[in-house]
Amino acid sequence: MSRVMMQRKDKPKPQQQPLKTLWRAVIDDHPIGLAWSPDGNLLAVAGVSGPITLHDGENGAVRHSLAGHTLDTMAISWHKDSRILASVGQDGKVRLWDVEAGTQTAEIAGGASWVERVAFSPTSDCLVSAAGRKLRLWNIGGDLIREYPDANSTITDIKWRHDGQQFAISAYNGVVLYDPTQPEPLRRFEWQGSTLTLEWSPDGSYIATGDQDSTVHFWMTETGQDLQMWGYETKVLELAWSFNNRYLATGGGTQVVVWDCSGNGPANTKPIMLEEHQGLIKHLKFQHEGNLLASGGNDGMLGIWRVEKKKSALLTSAVFKDPIAGIAWSPDDRYIAVVDEIGTVSVAQL
Repeated sequence: MSRVMMQRKDKPKPQQQPLKTLWRAVIDDHPIGLAWSPDGNLLAVAGVSGPITLHDGENGAVRHSLAGHTLDTMAISWHKDSRILASVGQDGKVRLWDVEAGTQTAEIAGGASWVERVAFSPTSDCLVSAAGRKLRLWNIGGDLIREYPDANSTITDIKWRHDGQQFAISAYNGVVLYDPTQPEPLRRFEWQGSTLTLEWSPDGSYIATGDQDSTVHFWMTETGQDLQMWGYETKVLELAWSFNNRYLATGGGTQVVVWDCSGNGPANTKPIMLEEHQGLIKHLKFQHEGNLLASGGNDGMLGIWRVEKKKSALLTSAVFKDPIAGIAWSPDDRYIAVVDEIGTVSVAQL
């Protein structure tokens, strides 16, 4: 186990590069989801009251305003070819949307009164949804492929491995792995605690989890061995892997805690501590193919960091009037989208 030491040190600040805003829009709602289409042409912003706005990625013009869910939208996910957007909500439905036409193509019963999670495979037409303990697999037409045995507790997260060959769910008692071609779980990583979120490393060798008891777990997927990092200020809901599998950025406090997973892994090592935020970290995103990390906090600050073992630095920052509600890098890593809690959407570049 390793302990996170939370402390601030006075040190000189490097000169920051400017952040150029390309466009700004307002959705007039509290945002619950922010996601670029895989081709980068559209930026989807889901409001908690239901509607989903599709913005032109280049200039912010509204392409379509989708009705979403009558009793609040919970999550959104893009199909790999950018033609279909999936959404789930508190009306108990999974909905599929044709984004060119702006119309609904399927309405699916999620299995419970609320459907909290949805995720398209990054490599196929499979879609997985979670409603309470119900886990279901669908095709792009909205047909049920299979319903899995109920999870032991409410499913808190779903993430596909980057090659689409497996997906994982988190719940109260740990992590469960699935092969979409098999009717039963592949493997269980059991832990007696509440697991809140998970992220696969890009090469699939690790699954990291953020936990209710203010810890982070690292699971080695080949062996099932786990490490636990503790000492965070709050429960950990924010995780982000760098594209080369080396760094895992974590929240759980007012500092961004970055673990170096190269060599023998993070066990018994000291993390990199990124210190600029004055409020709790709420969102973390690494670039798809670079070591720039974006962080957003309750203080309204968006930070862009260059993460390196010996000389990590804050490259630029911007402060919004309200807490950050979501951040997303464009697929080509040229732009960063950010939305605050009152629904102001901004797209910028360094």
